[in-house]
Amino acid sequence: MNIPTMDDLNFTDSKVLVRIDINSPIDAKTGKLLDDSRIRAHIETIKELTSKGNGVVLVSHQGRPGDSDFTDLEQHSKLLEKYLGMEVEFVGDVMGPYARERIKNMKSGSVLLLDNVRFVSEELIEASPLQHSKSFLIRRLQPFFQGYINDAFATAHRSQASLVGFPLVLKSSAGRVMEKEVSALAKVFNEEESPKLFIMGGGKVLDSLRIIENLVKRRLADRILTGGLIAELFAVAKGLDLGKENLQVLEKVGVLSLVPRARKVLLSGAPIEIPVDFKVEREGKVYEEPASKINGVIKDVGSTTVGIYSSFIRDAKIIVMRGPMGVIEDERFRESSRSLLMNSLESQGYLIVGGGHMISLIGGLGSLDNSKVHVSTGGGALLLFLAGERLPALEALDMSFREMLKK
Repeated sequence: MNIPTMDDLNFTDSKVLVRIDINSPIDAKTGKLLDDSRIRAHIETIKELTSKGNGVVLVSHQGRPGDSDFTDLEQHSKLLEKYLGMEVEFVGDVMGPYARERIKNMKSGSVLLLDNVRFVSEELIEASPLQHSKSFLIRRLQPFFQGYINDAFATAHRSQASLVGFPLVLKSSAGRVMEKEVSALAKVFNEEESPKLFIMGGGKVLDSLRIIENLVKRRLADRILTGGLIAELFAVAKGLDLGKENLQVLEKVGVLSLVPRARKVLLSGAPIEIPVDFKVEREGKVYEEPASKINGVIKDVGSTTVGIYSSFIRDAKIIVMRGPMGVIEDERFRESSRSLLMNSLESQGYLIVGGGHMISLIGGLGSLDNSKVHVSTGGGALLLFLAGERLPALEALDMSFREMLKK
């Protein structure tokens, strides 16, 4: 695909609609935002546009109808003001007369945030870009703008109106967040960038298995290191006895039903490594035990495994780390994930970090070298990208690019 960037269009003294993703975790009791990292991520794109005299209108969503985090975007606007260092006008409307009036009268270089786009029912529909381009949301807002920028990689896997409809009716490009995400993840599919090492952990076993199946099918991975529940799945698939307690846990969360799929991946010759030892909890105490003799509930990979995995990390050119090795909510089981993360950061390879848990560990490490590290904002989008599936928002930008070439 050809994804145009802000450098290709270079909007100046225009009105630009920018789709961002500031969907953030919210405390169900207080209604306050718990994390503003996604808000901060878009500051570069917005500042660049306003510095060129563009009037910037932001559109985003928060939660889903019926969920506790489904709310308006007023407090998001205050945080945008804080990080931009300028006024952000919050408009309690999306496409009605008030919103259109505020857009019409906005000044050059100013910023306006429309309310939660999911207040509009059309945004909840998954449909083709062509169908969405004819929606009321697009038809009512499009006349006010000279361009559209999609900076919302985290929602790129959705085929919703604000993500795929505007590129068919406006000059469109990726924003800086989207550009960085696509550029970083493209390294995974670059044959010249090798060896490629994937560190797969966490509790989302089906998601991780889908990624691994795609990596193996497309021969993208030189080695896949496993931790968390995905490691236990492959351990069982290899015939290891993890003990009654762990099998009960795997059965309860539906992992054992995936054993045939995991076994099929192994039989294909996939370069998958499983832990040689684990940290287990038994009667409230922590022990390290070999994978062949487990007595306790598995909570992390062991120190020998960390040493082996670290030796693989040293030789890698691309490292993708998705999900922790253990139950990092408990401080006793954070060390392996932290060690592998530190070793990856200190290696010569380019590190791509995805998943909220790993990002939370990175948060305490201080400043990072952006030339060597990419921290993905994407959850589902990152998963589907690595699993080789289509991202409608990127396809819409590609369609827009091809239409521009015709004119």
